[in-house]
Amino acid sequence: MTTGVTTVSTRVTAPFVGAFELLVVEGPDSGKSLLIDDASPPRVYVGRSSTCELRLDDPLVSRRHLAVELHGDELVVIDVGRNRTSFENIVGKEVMLRGGERIALGGSVLRLRRANDSSTQPLAAMTSFGKLKGASREMRRLYPLLERLAASSVPVLIEGETGTGKEILAEALHEQGPRARGPFVVFDCTAVAPSLLESELFGYERGAFTGATNARAGVFEEAHKGTLLIDEIGDLELSMQAKLLRAVERGEIRRVGSSKTVRVDIRILSATRRDLDAMVQAGLFRDDLYHRLAVTRVELPPLRRRMGDIPPLVDFFFRNSGHDPARLPMGLLARWETQDWPGNVRELRNAVLRYAEIGDVAEWKATGHATTTASASLDADLGRAIRQLIAGGAPFAAARDEVIETFEREFLDDVILKTGGNLTKAAEIGGFSRRHLHRLLSKRKT
Repeated sequence: MTTGVTTVSTRVTAPFVGAFELLVVEGPDSGKSLLIDDASPPRVYVGRSSTCELRLDDPLVSRRHLAVELHGDELVVIDVGRNRTSFENIVGKEVMLRGGERIALGGSVLRLRRANDSSTQPLAAMTSFGKLKGASREMRRLYPLLERLAASSVPVLIEGETGTGKEILAEALHEQGPRARGPFVVFDCTAVAPSLLESELFGYERGAFTGATNARAGVFEEAHKGTLLIDEIGDLELSMQAKLLRAVERGEIRRVGSSKTVRVDIRILSATRRDLDAMVQAGLFRDDLYHRLAVTRVELPPLRRRMGDIPPLVDFFFRNSGHDPARLPMGLLARWETQDWPGNVRELRNAVLRYAEIGDVAEWKATGHATTTASASLDADLGRAIRQLIAGGAPFAAARDEVIETFEREFLDDVILKTGGNLTKAAEIGGFSRRHLHRLLSKRKT
């Protein structure tokens, strides 16, 4: 349980394009550091958990204390523990940092500084990994890690909200790896009654219980020489977690009603929509099992954070279902791009297939964001830029886009500066939702 309060103090500096380094300057881990750039996962964690990219031994720090996301030339820092993040005199769960700030969490202090651009790695050019698709920066930052994981046999914990594609990623890791010719077996912990979990996992012998008229292999044996995905592992009961741990540790199982052990050669992948670190801390998930399953960790970003991925996904789903994407009204696509999609890619796919088959039969109104009347006009520099674009003969669409981009950048800089980087407050005074604010930030050129 966390007792330390997270505080952030800031010194505003000029924007830059590059990478950041988190350096521990006070506390038990003084001297540790973490480079955050386009080669990093879309979200990295700071905390006591072994799966955190920056692991701290400070007992006052949560297992997952801070989440850090790179947005162009700034970092969004999110307090995911039970503490409140303080940015100078403003309290909030999210803050935006640009370098030079000190972050105090528990009994430790971190300093955020700009990294040398020459130390960063280029963003992957891939737009898919197996059946997992996405050309957004968030997805492209994952692909190099996925390639390395596919070539290995280590257990992988796949995290993400419902519908983000966890099973598709697991299958891609199997198909791109050395066990591709072996079976790929999926076991969903939410789809089996608690009383049947052991027999489904490990199998049973004839006569082991009422109704067991024949012997049957469990999913561990079915996946021999291949890959077993244990889906929604966070829903597995504690009593079964101990039995699963023994099977994973020893590489052998015992069928229900049998005294003999059976050796199995499988790669274990697991997936969950839950925060297993929080469950471990609450005593709801075994720490030893967690360490066995989460040798490496991948977190799939939700669709609302995958800037630009909705149009190509819609096109893919239309074509894959045998329909012409040209049938889709631009207004409907624009509406889909502004939705939150709590069901993520699965929900988007269902919406596309529903429209492809029966059309948009329900009445709908395009959703927008609240607007406010700006109290000040564009400054002289922006006015000169507009006149230069017109005088230079720039095409209307290109000139308009450049003016809008300049306005958005100036407007965002202003509200973020006024709120000290507190994104919740920035969205409030800016007159748009926090999700829309994140979309605007993701559009910035890097």
